[in-house]
Amino acid sequence: MYKFPKDSKLNDPKFIFGVATASYQIEGATGVDERCTSIWDTFCATPGMVYKQHNGDVACNHYNLYEQDVELIASLNVDAYRLSIAWPRIIKEDGSVNQKGLDFYDRLITALERKNITVMATLYHWDLPQYLEDKGGWLNRETSVKFAEYADVVSQYFGNRISFYVTLNEPWCSAYHGYRYGIHAPGIADESSGFLACHNLLLAHGMTMPILRKNADQSQHGIVLNFTPNYPVDESSIDAAKFADDEHSHWFIKPIMEGKYPDSVYQHFIDHMPKIESNDMAIISEKIDFLGVNFYSRSMVTDGRQGKVSDTILKKLERAEIRILESDDVIEGETKAEQLQKLMNQKESHYLSVDLQDVERTHIGWEVHPEALLKLLTDLHQTYKLPPIYITENGAAVDDHVVNGVVDDEQRCRYYQNHLSMVHEAIKIGVDIRGYFAWSLMDNFEWAEGYKMRFGIVYVDYETQERTLKNSAIKFQEFLSARKAEQLQG
Repeated sequence: MYKFPKDSKLNDPKFIFGVATASYQIEGATGVDERCTSIWDTFCATPGMVYKQHNGDVACNHYNLYEQDVELIASLNVDAYRLSIAWPRIIKEDGSVNQKGLDFYDRLITALERKNITVMATLYHWDLPQYLEDKGGWLNRETSVKFAEYADVVSQYFGNRISFYVTLNEPWCSAYHGYRYGIHAPGIADESSGFLACHNLLLAHGMTMPILRKNADQSQHGIVLNFTPNYPVDESSIDAAKFADDEHSHWFIKPIMEGKYPDSVYQHFIDHMPKIESNDMAIISEKIDFLGVNFYSRSMVTDGRQGKVSDTILKKLERAEIRILESDDVIEGETKAEQLQKLMNQKESHYLSVDLQDVERTHIGWEVHPEALLKLLTDLHQTYKLPPIYITENGAAVDDHVVNGVVDDEQRCRYYQNHLSMVHEAIKIGVDIRGYFAWSLMDNFEWAEGYKMRFGIVYVDYETQERTLKNSAIKFQEFLSARKAEQLQG
């Protein structure tokens, strides 16, 4: 089992341990009970965008198997479950409420309540209704208003039964991957669109906070941001690493905590900045009760004029280039040449990611460097006046296989032990961390990677839908069981 020093806060029952999932990644049942089409349904149907054109039509069939999945969650001895609510299940295209969608989450939350499992619910984990994307999606300010209206419906219905409301999961991914790089739904590759989507997403978050407080006054309300700290490969790259952090991390947390965007990035991309109305930053910086931190790995960067471009960045640029070359001659008023010139500007970025040799990596290719989590948490603690932090995602993709009923995911076990040890160290230093959610409860649809990558602590056979606890899950089970036993003796 996972082990920590006797005086560690992780051993304290007040520290919440949980597991996390997201609606489109596990639910399936995309055509059931009047659910609307989402942008990910559309994106998956677009050739070349998702590995082997996999989709979430069935996924883990959680929509039909939720009762056994709740039993599974309870068997792990965790305190909490982080789920997401699918917007396309709740609001129909005509704006009316789909009671069948609310009923599903009511059944799910009731099952969790019976097991005394605390619920953390994410209101937006990337599955935007396609009917809103058809009107501009996150490039349309009206989508922020529609999100607040949807959040009002959900929070009025469930109120304080949901202990933690998360407005958005990783707006960086929604904005940059979806509208700037074009590798996630809706597949738009455009600098200005990326920054506009970011601003409208953050507006949606800010508009929603007062609504959540009104409808669920005993619950905690916040946002989940992803962080991939950037490290310089050498002294000449220090400024490049700082700029990369400003663009990818502080661009999202600074407006929430301080009501302004990082000036370095704003000035560098001044021609791509969205119009910011007079009250926007006040709305975005509405007080939050907690900050969710998602962490997986770090990134090594160098000055944009030197070094080897990472495979990840190359993949982003190559996909965007292919989409331009295969499209019509004129795209939204711009010729192919103009679109390709924009891409060239991206290739001449302020910095470039580089891949270190001879380092441990997970199956998805991300470096394993737990010390980066400790540095991230202490840096955030020193930079901002933060509310309590929850680690809302942390985990590893491993090439898992079931052998004689056992999944020996030794690398993932080490990953969790070492990263949890960094959480312990951060708390010792004074960072207020209240909980930790493993990503993920079970293997699932991993976005553009389809079902190729397995992040779960529970193995899913997608042919039979059989679930098998991996050794990493058993270690959580044993640790949390021992923690509860010690509390009872205590």
